[in-house]
Amino acid sequence: MKTIIADKISSVAQYAKLSREVRLGSEIPCEEGVLIAVEILNNKGTYNKLELTSGRQAQVKRGDIVVGALGHRNALFGYAGHLPEKVAVGDVLQMLNMGGVIGVCDSINPSLGPPFEARVLGVVLDFPYLGERIGVPARAGAEALDPDAPLDVQGVPVVALAGTCMNAGKTAAACAIISRLRHAGLVVDAFKSTGVALRRDILAMEDAGARNTMVFSDLGVVCTTGKNGPAVTRTLLTRLAAERPDVIVFELGDGILGAYGVEAILRDSAIRNVLSCVVLSANDPVAAWGGVELLRKDFGIEPQVVTGPATDNQVGRDIIAQRCGVAAINAITDSATIGDAVAMSIGFEVPA
Repeated sequence: MKTIIADKISSVAQYAKLSREVRLGSEIPCEEGVLIAVEILNNKGTYNKLELTSGRQAQVKRGDIVVGALGHRNALFGYAGHLPEKVAVGDVLQMLNMGGVIGVCDSINPSLGPPFEARVLGVVLDFPYLGERIGVPARAGAEALDPDAPLDVQGVPVVALAGTCMNAGKTAAACAIISRLRHAGLVVDAFKSTGVALRRDILAMEDAGARNTMVFSDLGVVCTTGKNGPAVTRTLLTRLAAERPDVIVFELGDGILGAYGVEAILRDSAIRNVLSCVVLSANDPVAAWGGVELLRKDFGIEPQVVTGPATDNQVGRDIIAQRCGVAAINAITDSATIGDAVAMSIGFEVPA
């Protein structure tokens, strides 16, 4: 066991409640969510920040000692990478996202440049046994995911935001809806059910007025997949419904067709049956049309609203309304309107 001083502790390690002084071991379990310390070996001019446990983003530079979590990532517009078969002190891995997920990078996005190279220093140790100096590998998340988690929303209306891909405006729409529902006097809880560990989106939902927020990494899940996505969603829905909000709003990160498990969630009949309103975010009219068709034909879901960049001007809104038969509302320029449309679809009156 050795002690190091960490320069930056990434948000994926939030629930470990680490101080800057971190104790490390050399026997590293190669499992998703295990926290490790690494030394950054290069500088980057783009995609060069790390989300800290505070939610702030800090620039990373060569020589920094960073605590992150082993994991994988399959992002359409970011780095893609996998969990290695084994990890030892001295191995060089890559930083796969701004939340501190570390693995072997398989594919880069040219606009982001090569990822940070990270030399492994050791596994972060936790000391759960009072009065004993027996360290065990620390892990991401406040608790472990129950793969057989039941679902009970106790009659609370549920609003889901799905997208045609990453960066389609889902979080902006979620925040607009949350803000408007709060103005109507409703208590709103919110969560993000899929993606790769990063708290930025749920922090934005808190800023918009959400009372309680959660994210999949609260359950020790570093990156969601089709295997764990439904259990994550059932757990978070049940957990927040127990707090008795008036409405639950949740975002499905990535796109309907993607590697983060959105498709598996929408195919889960228990989850599908509790969805009171589905909002689709799309980047262009063709994506909007395809997304609506997918929701209708593959999942039996009728979206109430289409939003995103496809609705940035009247031309796009008219095309979507005519070709899809769905209201097209921009969440940035018409935030009150989209909030009112969602409120009415779930049976709440809206302010004058």
